[in-house]
Amino acid sequence: MLLNSDPKFGIKYGMSHFEILLPFGLPDPQMAPDLLRQLHAPALEMLLARSKPSVYREFDPFSRMLPHEAWLSGGTNDAATSPPLATSMMQKLSVAVEPGLWFIVQPVHIHIARDHLVLTDMRRCPLSEAESRALFEAARPHFEQAGKTLCYGDAKTWFVRADDWNNLLTATPDAAGGHNIDIWMPKGEGERAWRKLQNEVQMEWHEHAVNEARASLRLQPINSLWIWGASDGKQAALRPIADINISAAAWLASTSTSRLMVLDNLSEAALAEDWGSWLDYMQALDKSWFTPMLDALRTGKAAHLKLIVSNTTQLREFEISKMALRKFWAKPSLARLAP
Repeated sequence: MLLNSDPKFGIKYGMSHFEILLPFGLPDPQMAPDLLRQLHAPALEMLLARSKPSVYREFDPFSRMLPHEAWLSGGTNDAATSPPLATSMMQKLSVAVEPGLWFIVQPVHIHIARDHLVLTDMRRCPLSEAESRALFEAARPHFEQAGKTLCYGDAKTWFVRADDWNNLLTATPDAAGGHNIDIWMPKGEGERAWRKLQNEVQMEWHEHAVNEARASLRLQPINSLWIWGASDGKQAALRPIADINISAAAWLASTSTSRLMVLDNLSEAALAEDWGSWLDYMQALDKSWFTPMLDALRTGKAAHLKLIVSNTTQLREFEISKMALRKFWAKPSLARLAP
């Protein structure tokens, strides 16, 4: 049997064994009873009811990465900093990686709540390539004056080399999003230098033409930067992930792609507490992914499926096999998604 492996994570599994990671597949605990009553997902009901729960993990609500991010990077329940993704993301975006310590830097919108500042989910804050390029060029001299190299990746992803910030603890944007950012701001060596640089860029962008144009269109201004993902290229950053644009049928038939799929369709709705959209996305996933996976287990195209489901503080794993589907006494149910 063909095998796929990852020495960092100790994974070694047959090509008929599959994993699906579903961030925010566990609904908000307070909303779960109502949401699960409304959710129509017959394939997922069957998979969960016939599965064997194998892992349950609780995470610190103030962790600097979310449970699914920790799982992908092999992190612990109490992650002290964000996962080391910078250099792997640079390679993905065809940005030259010079030796040194690199961080991801993202142009963001931070809004003022009643008594604190809140990081906005950038999935809901569109930024064009032209806008990003203009803001990047305005910010770059400030980085150069600070002795830091700033590189452009794409509209929402830049990179900075900062070799002297190797003890700077950072948080992922999704972990910090929607909260008082004071808790998730960078801490440790380089903290003051980063805040000075961040403040300089914020002032530079305050009346920038890009933001004036955005204001005329009633779009949120891009008024700050978020730093995270420090990597020197020596770490294996993530478990190997299949192409997110592939269909379930193509993924099941492939012998070359990764056996891990990340279905990130729910994150934007969950982080915005848009539970109507969350229901719509879950029901769409049931048709496009969970129904084909259930059929693949029944017909033997897949021998084993691991389903990893999370929210902001919990992560659960479910193991499903063809043999497990024979448990006729286990009635289809979404109860295992409840807190």
